[in-house]
Amino acid sequence: MTARCLRSLGTCSLGAVLTLGVLAAPAQAQTAAPQDEGNPFVNIFKYGGTTKPPEAPPSPDDVYCPIIDVTEGGSSLQTMAGGTVRTQIRLGQLSRACRPGPNGGTVVSVGVQGVVLLGPGGAPGRFNAPVSITVKNGTQILARRTHQGAVTIPAGQASGSFTVIEDGIVVPAAQAKDFDIEVGLGAIGKPARAPRRKQAAPPPADG
Repeated sequence: MTARCLRSLGTCSLGAVLTLGVLAAPAQAQTAAPQDEGNPFVNIFKYGGTTKPPEAPPSPDDVYCPIIDVTEGGSSLQTMAGGTVRTQIRLGQLSRACRPGPNGGTVVSVGVQGVVLLGPGGAPGRFNAPVSITVKNGTQILARRTHQGAVTIPAGQASGSFTVIEDGIVVPAAQAKDFDIEVGLGAIGKPARAPRRKQAAPPPADG
């Protein structure tokens, strides 16, 4: 049965009041204006105080930090002496860390561990392990650092380890979300020149 208002008495039945209230509730919820964050009463529930706290600095976990790539052929390196292998250098553990830098950029730190093994032509002594660290965006080199990891192999030992740490490579904000980190042993040569384009043959003359 449909509830009706008694116009003569200016009142409505209880069922009509409940029905109108249920129908009106959704419309009120959809058209309600969002709460103002400047309202102290609202801030108590949202932030635990009457004022909105200052924005937190960017978290290091939110900074883009790609996995390190090893350059082609750069995972190991041999040195020769009289036609025999003197030493063999191998990369070990690689690590990197990225943190927010100035003007929206990113500061990159790279750690490299490796080992030097004596070969048949080697003898205990002091050795250097050449390590190259490159940060790039596509073919654009943003930074390149070269280090000599020092290794001392004492008498009676056949190997020694080295550690190289590069801290403070700044990636500009324009490339902070799209760059690569590469590590390799040995000197990094100049990139190969692109092949020259052949000139197009002239069109045949009209006969």
